[in-house]
Amino acid sequence: MELLLANLSSGFGEIMHLSVILCLLSGSILGVVIGAVPGLGPAVAIAVLLPATFSMEPLAGLSLLLGIYCGAWYSGSIPAILINTPGTPVAVLTTYDGYPMARQGLAKRALSIAFTSSLVGGMVSVMVLVVSAGMLANVAKNFGAVEFTAVTLLGLALVVIAHRGQMLATGMMLGIGLFFSTVGLGGATGMPRYTFGSSALLNGIQLVPVVLGIFAIAQALILIESALMARRDAEATNREEIPDSQASAGVDWDGVKEVFRHPRTLLRSSAFGVGIGVLPGVGEFLAQFLSYIAAKRASRHPETFGKGNPEGLIASETANNAVTGAALVPLLALGIPGEALTAMMIGVFQVHNIFPGPRLFEQSPDLINGIYASMLVINAFIFVFLLSLSRWAGVMTRINPLVLGVTILSLAFVGAYSLNLSMSDVWIALACGLFGYSARRLGLPVVPLILGMVLGPIIENRLRQSLSISDGSLLIFLERPISLAVFSILALILVWIIGSALIGKLSRKKPQPESKVSA
Repeated sequence: MELLLANLSSGFGEIMHLSVILCLLSGSILGVVIGAVPGLGPAVAIAVLLPATFSMEPLAGLSLLLGIYCGAWYSGSIPAILINTPGTPVAVLTTYDGYPMARQGLAKRALSIAFTSSLVGGMVSVMVLVVSAGMLANVAKNFGAVEFTAVTLLGLALVVIAHRGQMLATGMMLGIGLFFSTVGLGGATGMPRYTFGSSALLNGIQLVPVVLGIFAIAQALILIESALMARRDAEATNREEIPDSQASAGVDWDGVKEVFRHPRTLLRSSAFGVGIGVLPGVGEFLAQFLSYIAAKRASRHPETFGKGNPEGLIASETANNAVTGAALVPLLALGIPGEALTAMMIGVFQVHNIFPGPRLFEQSPDLINGIYASMLVINAFIFVFLLSLSRWAGVMTRINPLVLGVTILSLAFVGAYSLNLSMSDVWIALACGLFGYSARRLGLPVVPLILGMVLGPIIENRLRQSLSISDGSLLIFLERPISLAVFSILALILVWIIGSALIGKLSRKKPQPESKVSA
């Protein structure tokens, strides 16, 4: 406990610099605005601002991105409650009970419940991060190339499992991301790979232009398209009038107190968020879904869920915000990102020649402690900021999508060019933007592509080291106890996936019993 307090105290000292505080506060405010605009999401803002953070100090740049990350998850509930449209994908279940409450004239109370639940989930996740990241890093000190290869492969498998119903598409996107990571000069041989004679590809396909294309440019095109279609059909609108109570001043303290009247739901939902958040590739939506279902089953009045039950709102918002801090655990301790947003943050580390993993806790403890303190301050500031401005919360949901789309498109091109002052990065970003736009229109997941790009070099380098140690023998993965355990889990997962697919296929082919016809 003393060590924990000492680390946090050191962390607060690290963030007491003007540049860090300004980045922390501005990132949080920007994240709130981004999350409250339907169809935007934090990935777009992080993608656009990622090149700008490379010139900042590591803690300042990370605080900016973490503020956007956390702020968007908080404010995604605003349009979900007010206009029945989730501001972020993880706020889908918030609409189930939040919007009915708004229709009943309880919008201010619903917002207060959502913000308070988010605060609890966020703070719990930060404390789990503080306690568990160092412990996992100490365990990971015993990891060698073999163990890291096994853990990374397990992470790829979890990414596929997290997209049940789209496993084939997810595997394809992962494959594309892994392929992108191999383009350029080979690390071991120095020979060009898949450059097709282009000197622009000798340095490989960089993560930032791809991120800008897949998230920022693709989303900008979608926003511009939707705005133009809405202009052609002025009557096509999903907005509905909300009772005047949503615009009333002040804070609904009954809503704040309501959250703490359900301690079991808070504890259960926080556990779901943290437990799923530490698993690479699984994501917030699964945590929110399981939390909501569990709260409904444990409730004495399950029939009221989906009709304005505060407990359903508490379950969904606590769980999705409990993921934010937990998702940083595998990133900091193992160097393996849990999802796309934390994968983007790796760029901030790498540009400063800092590499997440077990050694980071020994080489840069001040940075780690600063991240802890930054996350605590971000959650507290966002909560106060949202409560104090809840009267004008609905204004952020009415920003013109055409203006947003054009602005994002312009910033994305500027960001891609400023990375290396090269037009080739702009063309890569544009190509990835068109690909991302098409993928979204076809309903294909794009996040696995980014994870594949990030995890690809880790797998390639660690696998090469493993094979060098064993003189090319793959049996080394079965000779180490940790890697054997990880591969056993991986084998069970594959058996479960294949078995489930076969059972489902057989059940669909099973002939239905013929009905008897009386003579």
